[in-house]
Amino acid sequence: RLSLGGVRDEAEIRGHRRTYIGAMPGKIIQSLRKAKSSNPVFCIDEVDKMSSDFRGDPASALLEVLDPEQNFAFNDHYLDLDYDLSRVMFITTANALHRIPLPLQDRMEIIELPGYTEEEKLEIANGYLLPRQLEAHGLNPEQLQISNGAVLEIIRSYTREAGVRNLERFLASICRKVAMEVVRNREKNQVIKVNQSSLNKYLGIPRYRFGQTDENAQTGVATGLAWSETGGSLLQIEAVIMPGKGELTITGKLGDVMQESARAAMSYVRSRAHEFRLPWDFYQKVDIHIHVPEGGIPKDGPSAGITIATAIASALLKIPVRHNVAMTGEITLRGRILPIGGLKEKLLAARRGGIELVLMPKENERELKEIPAKVTRSIHIQSIEHMDDVLKHALVLEDPDSLFAGPGPPETPCWFTEQKQQTEIHAPH
Repeated sequence: RLSLGGVRDEAEIRGHRRTYIGAMPGKIIQSLRKAKSSNPVFCIDEVDKMSSDFRGDPASALLEVLDPEQNFAFNDHYLDLDYDLSRVMFITTANALHRIPLPLQDRMEIIELPGYTEEEKLEIANGYLLPRQLEAHGLNPEQLQISNGAVLEIIRSYTREAGVRNLERFLASICRKVAMEVVRNREKNQVIKVNQSSLNKYLGIPRYRFGQTDENAQTGVATGLAWSETGGSLLQIEAVIMPGKGELTITGKLGDVMQESARAAMSYVRSRAHEFRLPWDFYQKVDIHIHVPEGGIPKDGPSAGITIATAIASALLKIPVRHNVAMTGEITLRGRILPIGGLKEKLLAARRGGIELVLMPKENERELKEIPAKVTRSIHIQSIEHMDDVLKHALVLEDPDSLFAGPGPPETPCWFTEQKQQTEIHAPH
């Protein structure tokens, strides 16, 4: 096993030339020498955390190591001889794929490992993590009993991760405090039970707000689905309409891709103004502000496109968005819905948040086979191909088809009819 975290010298891979004082072979040759085998399983850990400087780029040196067309004659600078690495089975690990250079990715077969579900984390905690921490702190299962509800509360409100590293940390913290109580009270037979209500005593207040959907449908607020290295989460997107001159404001620490997605969503809504019974020049008379809460957290990606379009349409038409519906998908100017990534993590987040209906791109249907049956049974998943279908499912409408009925007087009051009525009321006589 070789860890490349923080490595920035190409000589760590290829070795130093013997003319240097203290020269040694590279880590690859050294590890093979320790293994005493020419065909071992070789794990290269943290391959995404290398860096480069004036001494060279270790990622470029790895190209020869991992390329089956070249590694049969790998040349170490110290040995100054070709060494056959073609019989070695290399396995690399990384947390973020985008940090690995594309030429290096091209030499690998990429296998993505999804995060654990809540049920899996609970089983791992009860079957492995908790017994290990009890033994490490000199406790036995009779002295400390942690309920399943308490473990789930730790998973939901104290950790935000795809794995179980922080979960084990918090279990260790509970064990330390319980061990201190046992020593202080000098009662070896004392039984301490930890449940949800007593969790604050050992771990303090919850660190994260458990992502739950709103209880009521709201106008201009749509629920999207996001995912990152730490797993999936619900993403609230807000849109408000104000009298103005056609400015579009986007806030919430959004990346370039997400801002472009918001502009594409706005263009779609403008192109459908005729069907929505909006004035053709409506965008010239209003300012639209789109905001994604939790502004301190950077957000990027195109998958919030349909959520932004839904929030804008809801605010303009004064029609609430169903609170139990979440959606994900990239939008085009013509309203087509393109596939997204991280489907499993997003569906897990929807299930945790009490979502009943998830709208997802039809092209992602094939990925549903890899989703646990518990998840697909607990929420209704609707595949969609066009933005019009999203609005029919997401907006609170008695007759969804009436939304695209064409020109004519609006059956439901939109932002412009409401503003006109207010102007007439306040007009001087």
